[in-house]
Amino acid sequence: MSGSRPVTACRACGGRLGPVFCDLGIQPVANSYVPPERAAAPEPAFPLRAVVCEACRLVQLDTVVDERGIFTDYAYLSSMSSTWLEHAARFCAAMTRRLGLGSDSFVVEVASNDGYLLRNFVAAGIPCLGVEPALNVAEIARAAGVPTEARFFGRAAARDILAARGGRAAELVVANNVLAHVPDLDDFIGGLALLAGASGTVSIEAPHLVAMVDGVQFDTIYHEHYAYWSLLAMEAALARQGLRVFDVERLSTHGGSLRVLASAAAWEPSAALRAVRAEEAERGLAGDAFYRGFGPRVQDVLDGLRAWLAEAVREGRRVCAYGAAAKGNTLLNAAGVGAAEILAVADRSAAKQGRLLPGSRIPVVSPEAMLALRPDDILILPWNIEAEIARQLAEAGYRGRLAVAVPRLAVRDAAA
Repeated sequence: MSGSRPVTACRACGGRLGPVFCDLGIQPVANSYVPPERAAAPEPAFPLRAVVCEACRLVQLDTVVDERGIFTDYAYLSSMSSTWLEHAARFCAAMTRRLGLGSDSFVVEVASNDGYLLRNFVAAGIPCLGVEPALNVAEIARAAGVPTEARFFGRAAARDILAARGGRAAELVVANNVLAHVPDLDDFIGGLALLAGASGTVSIEAPHLVAMVDGVQFDTIYHEHYAYWSLLAMEAALARQGLRVFDVERLSTHGGSLRVLASAAAWEPSAALRAVRAEEAERGLAGDAFYRGFGPRVQDVLDGLRAWLAEAVREGRRVCAYGAAAKGNTLLNAAGVGAAEILAVADRSAAKQGRLLPGSRIPVVSPEAMLALRPDDILILPWNIEAEIARQLAEAGYRGRLAVAVPRLAVRDAAA
């Protein structure tokens, strides 16, 4: 990690940065898991503060950590979640029908991770290409038979892909849950527009800022997420590169997301698009009031988690956690929680097992090793897949209590 730099103007429109939306203090990078031999070494830590652009209303971090240090060797694998695999399969089937994709089509996914989505197009005989900056993850995708280029995406990458195809654009360009990770929006969205050409479709999924506020989902703020998107801000950013949004779908993923479809072609706005525009206007996203008051609600969540863990320590209860996810690291570090309160965190990813969580230094173990510790309580950190995790724990024979901290502390018996 080579360091950080302050952001002095909106990364989307160049406008002035306004009020603080959420300040989570000084934190290490959420996905920088610590190898055991570095357990005693100090970690780099950076301000984790989100502010609002006064012009386009994009919520964004005012400090950027070097993206090449974050994403060149990455620990997150999309295929670890069966819920996410099912979501991706449904998307591929729906877009194949809607766009009439076939053997003469071409699909590109940027930030394609381990091929979790594109493998559906490979199986259907639809030519495709993934662009993934993390070499270790790109190699996993290639081994699974998904054509993948290991590089950062922008206009240069788009031009190279087009050149390899004799200038023919893609029918579908997918950018799922990556727009938050982009420091240079002009270059990235410009690349999407180039790949899609005059008539291709760009599909973007991103957590919806409205859902984030309503669900107090502050733990989705971390250094890998540079921006937090409303439809209002996204439409403006896409329009600057000649892409017009023509449809939107509300999704339950990641606590409430939007799937936005855009094109350089002039499509009539769908009823669903008009409805989300109207909702955001009614909620006041163009003004300041919507963004106020988020910080105190975050503090209530942190206070609730600290109080519950303090009571568990007093009572001698053994507490573990499940899911070594970035959002969990934000939560634990913001609350000042460490290995004194939580014995271990379980994760199915072998790449994370044997390491320590950044900041809190809680050891990451396999689910089986965590259950062998006989925890009385398990705190589920990735609340967006709580049901999936609860089912896995029940099938493994766990009979203690389960807890989630967001949007408020909730504890229940695993058998309930």
